[in-house]
Amino acid sequence: MIRVLVADDQSLVRIGLRVLLDSEDDMELAGEAVDGRAAVELVRRTQPDVALLDVRMPQMDGLEALRVITADPQLATTKVIMLTTFDLDEYVFEALRAGASGFLVKDTEPQELLRAVRVVASGESLLSPSVTRKLISAYVSRPATALRLHPQLSQLTDREREIVALVADGLSNEEIAARLFISPATARTHVSRAMIKLHARDRAQLVVFAFQSGLVSGDAD
Repeated sequence: MIRVLVADDQSLVRIGLRVLLDSEDDMELAGEAVDGRAAVELVRRTQPDVALLDVRMPQMDGLEALRVITADPQLATTKVIMLTTFDLDEYVFEALRAGASGFLVKDTEPQELLRAVRVVASGESLLSPSVTRKLISAYVSRPATALRLHPQLSQLTDREREIVALVADGLSNEEIAARLFISPATARTHVSRAMIKLHARDRAQLVVFAFQSGLVSGDAD
């Protein structure tokens, strides 16, 4: 059973998500919060598998709530999906850097949201190739974008650097395997080792570290 927490200051959004989650046999609502501070307290108390956090909330916004959650080692098993009003919301990049497993716009189709919850609960990230490319394009188009090398970047082998760059280009493990003429299991192992060395919570954060450190050029199309 996937336990999901919902945090949004709009009652209609919370009601809609509650009804949607209750309709699924493999999901249950772990709780509801109307602001970021309440969301953090509820996550600590219930330790859900997935938390759906609205980016903009009173008291404490979703981004700050995310930082508090991801900084707590006792909440390492809780994955966070940020809910935004617009695709590529201005806070999306910061949310992914802070450890969010992905983001969804609020007008996402119900079945797509349910699929997203299942994907994140299984340990994967929500960054599809198209979303990854859009993120990179948005990031590198910022004025005065400066590299921020990850302190553990030097711990990666040349092969791991190569694979992390391919992850950041939006390739799946199977696509990486085909590109490098290795098995999907080997690609998966390299990705996992890179995540451990860079202390990335998931694949989404690995992507952020990659183009912050200059492992990808950002010439997405």
